[in-house]
Amino acid sequence: MAHYSGPLLTRPVAETLLAARDAAASEWIGSLDLGRSQGSAPLQADAWHWKGQRYPYPHKLKDRTIYYWDGDEFAPISRFSGSLIKLVPTEWGAPTFEIDGIKMLPTAKESPFEDARRKVALVEPRGKVLLDTCGGLGYFAACCLEADVASIHSFEKNPDVLWLRTLNPWSPDPDEPAQGGRLQLTQADVSQVIAQVADASVDALLHDPPRFGIAGELYSQVFYDHLARVLRRGGRLFHYTGSPNKLTSDRDVPREVAKRLEKAGFKAQLALDGVLAIRR
Repeated sequence: MAHYSGPLLTRPVAETLLAARDAAASEWIGSLDLGRSQGSAPLQADAWHWKGQRYPYPHKLKDRTIYYWDGDEFAPISRFSGSLIKLVPTEWGAPTFEIDGIKMLPTAKESPFEDARRKVALVEPRGKVLLDTCGGLGYFAACCLEADVASIHSFEKNPDVLWLRTLNPWSPDPDEPAQGGRLQLTQADVSQVIAQVADASVDALLHDPPRFGIAGELYSQVFYDHLARVLRRGGRLFHYTGSPNKLTSDRDVPREVAKRLEKAGFKAQLALDGVLAIRR
């Protein structure tokens, strides 16, 4: 799907746009792509302009919501098809997303993009062939491209998440010429297609699955055995686990993951909010 290139609005952005109009300003200066860039929008009494297109002033917008121009109006970036999936603004610019109100990326202490950059650095992607099992918004992939990865193949199961990516300026576009064809994005359930990936065909792995209670198959010994199979000896894996509360869950998920990875043929250690493992 082609990436959206129109304006994105949040309530604070819309309020500054309306304030500029009410002050009889001739233009508004700010960001309409979630902090990726700055620009100016010529203002008229009944409309404003962006990249040569005319837009009406938005009506009252909701907090914690990002809006895009759907051709008729500014619509929220959310979909419901069994689960409510929504792109959510953050104070850092790069958005997170939620599924049924559950935040899928850490944002409390830093940008989810910066969080991804720190994790990607653990697998040292420069010049490597990399497999990204659960692509999400594509922040792992974007950071790998930034770090001069040779190629990266990302899998994402959920079509609505892939739709969010086309509207998020922080998500990498596989078809963008600047990527040089290095990013391949496939809609598929990696727990099913991993069996089709050739032995020892990748240099590094990034595994950022949903919570164990949602996608237990992505924490299974069978799946970890496949990860060991497709990764070359000495290759690195970062496995995000989060930090579930042991007092409430009665489980130590990171250590359980480390033990299973060891059994699969890795040398594993806890790192950041997950497990860093090296293929023996």
